[in-house]
Amino acid sequence: MDRWVDAYLDHLSAERGLAPRTVKAYASDLSRLVQHAEGEGIHDVTELTTSVVASFLVALGRRGVSARTAARYLSSVRGFCRFLVQERAVPSDVCALINRPKVSRRLPQTLTAEEVLRLLEAPPTATRRGRRDRAMLHVMYAAGLRVSELTHLELADVDRRRGVVRAFGKGNKRRLVPLGEHAILALEAYLVDRDQHRHAATSAVLFLSPRGKALTRQAFFKAVRTYARAVGIRKPVSPHKLRHSFATHLLEGGADLRSVQAMLGHSDISTTEVYTHVVGDHMRRAYRRAHPRA
Repeated sequence: MDRWVDAYLDHLSAERGLAPRTVKAYASDLSRLVQHAEGEGIHDVTELTTSVVASFLVALGRRGVSARTAARYLSSVRGFCRFLVQERAVPSDVCALINRPKVSRRLPQTLTAEEVLRLLEAPPTATRRGRRDRAMLHVMYAAGLRVSELTHLELADVDRRRGVVRAFGKGNKRRLVPLGEHAILALEAYLVDRDQHRHAATSAVLFLSPRGKALTRQAFFKAVRTYARAVGIRKPVSPHKLRHSFATHLLEGGADLRSVQAMLGHSDISTTEVYTHVVGDHMRRAYRRAHPRA
């Protein structure tokens, strides 16, 4: 089984172009499946059955794993089983008849437009680090980027004349997203500093750390949290919450769902539709507040 798991992970990395962090998550999930199967005396993929996968999910539940996490495990196992069928290692997909655990839909938490404005203006413009962080926050909110997309942007990915940024999302899918005037101004202020960076000529990365490398996701997360506290935002704030806010504020402003889907880089519009529930709550509150007979 380990040999086939390794082959599947190679497939995810080389053929599907998934990020190393995503492949590592698949590896962790599938190692739990292998351990469970071996505990039941199964050592070859040809011995995998629907009941083995079902008992694996039951065992996860007994360990206190949430339905949401169990659904993620099942998604990893399903992908592996489809790969086995595709490679003709097994005659049929043993996961085909297993239902996904019921998961309650969690609405994304967002910042208000006023909170976003305070956060964007938090980094000081008097320091190089502050100008870099302000540009990063502006670009992230203006384009709705994932934090990994933001930190891996290269200088060539930004077209200031056309006002667009090129992002590489999951599966290395490329998309172009407009940048607003405020984001471009913040970016131009930072680029003056970047040109003077001692690693500017040797690095293609847009947002440089002092050592000339791309910032880590963790470093940017800490910076966002620090700036949020500094301007009095008490709710938990993360870079991904800015992405949620981007989508919600666009829909509240009248943007159509397909356009928001394209800007977020979602392959399935059902992923984007969750934001319509947030906007629905917003509209209901506005209706109750404003309509004379609400």
